[in-house]
Amino acid sequence: MKGRQTTVTILMADDDEDDYMLAREALMESRLPNHLYIVKDGEELMDYLHHRGDYTESSSAPRPDLILLDLNMPKKDGREALLEIKNDPKLRYIPVIILTTSKAQEDVYHTYDLGANSFIIKPVTFAALVEVMKTIGKYWFEIVELPLEPVGGKYEQQNNQSPSS
Repeated sequence: MKGRQTTVTILMADDDEDDYMLAREALMESRLPNHLYIVKDGEELMDYLHHRGDYTESSSAPRPDLILLDLNMPKKDGREALLEIKNDPKLRYIPVIILTTSKAQEDVYHTYDLGANSFIIKPVTFAALVEVMKTIGKYWFEIVELPLEPVGGKYEQQNNQSPSS
């Protein structure tokens, strides 16, 4: 995995128990070494990311390397959570993949406008879901280069320096 950690942390926000159980199985089948954490609505997602409520211990809520986000959830839907994540300087560099049953073009456009990194319609079959998880793992953790330290690291220091003449 290009010299990065060998196990990735994936945070899935989805209120459908069948969907997240299938995703867990598909990730195991895909052989992507991962720790999958599940939250069931947008409020719980934000609590996890900000270490609030049940997630005050960072060991129970490690920073995710990737977020799989359903759009239609109770309390706070995926669109609202996506907007919060992408407007937060400490969270905006975490890739967010929309994983939803919605096929509505307005959802595709709107979530990309909000900063989603990908939009995937949930596959109908388990075999197709395994292929999606394999592809996600290969693309996000083997092919692309992700920032190591989004805030407070070298990237931020370089971008805050004034240009030299």
